[in-house]
Amino acid sequence: MSATAKAFADQLQVTGEAVEALLDHILAEEVLPGETLRPARLLSAMRHGALGGGKRLRPFLLAESARLCGADPHAALLAGAALECVHCYSLVHDDLPAMDNDDLRRGRPTVHKVHDDAMAILAGDALLTLAFDVMARDAIHPDPAVRLALVMGLARASGLGGMAGGQALDLEAEGRYTLEKTPLSLTETEIRRLQAMKTGALLLFAVEAGGILGQAPAETRTALTHYGRAIGAAFQIADDILDVEADTATLGKSAGKDAEQGKGTLVAILGLDAAKAERDRLARTALEALMPFGSEADLLRETAKFIVSRGH
Repeated sequence: MSATAKAFADQLQVTGEAVEALLDHILAEEVLPGETLRPARLLSAMRHGALGGGKRLRPFLLAESARLCGADPHAALLAGAALECVHCYSLVHDDLPAMDNDDLRRGRPTVHKVHDDAMAILAGDALLTLAFDVMARDAIHPDPAVRLALVMGLARASGLGGMAGGQALDLEAEGRYTLEKTPLSLTETEIRRLQAMKTGALLLFAVEAGGILGQAPAETRTALTHYGRAIGAAFQIADDILDVEADTATLGKSAGKDAEQGKGTLVAILGLDAAKAERDRLARTALEALMPFGSEADLLRETAKFIVSRGH
């Protein structure tokens, strides 16, 4: 392992532990001003969905992009924790029987298996709402315009025209809303658009949020956007490759679900070898976007390599 790769692995762990501690604090029993009560069962379901697993890649991307732009490190971690609340809510809801119907997540029973469907729905709802509570706090940034930009960006990335919209397109592609209930034949362009929304939008926001938090100049934010788009697309292709090649123990969730549910993926439309080549091309595009930053962006470069290596 190179020195830079080790530095990346070490910092990913440090950031993950810091975000875990923040989430543990945010999801404590203490009632905040404006709240009446934090119901114990709901809080337990939220904690199960948010704590104790995952690489915390999105908060890491946010923190490293923010560092590159000179933002306050603690504020970046708090913003990353808010973003992770959205990501975790999406996983809780995705695992439900009405969606992907998964029993395992990160090697553990999913929230609806530990509690029930109703409490899992509420836990996801509450995690999503909590994300905007945290992102709007004064500790994120003293300038309310910066906080508003972050809240708006997170809303757009996670909502109708972003992650939730992408999930809706994914369900449609499975053929759930046709009489025959057979998967639709999506074009390559349609698959790329779906994946840019469902998976890429939050990863892109993570990178763009660092620029917003650091109040970076336009050219810096443009470079970060190019990087974020490329790694978002590469991440989904790597994930699709893993679904084909890895087993359930390696994934920590059910393997082979994409083919079983007839999901539209670039692996399905391009073939495995061509999908791997496209994943690697996107990683190179991400690295090229970071050229203006020199060695300061080395950890973001290693992040792109890490994302690609997941599918090797």
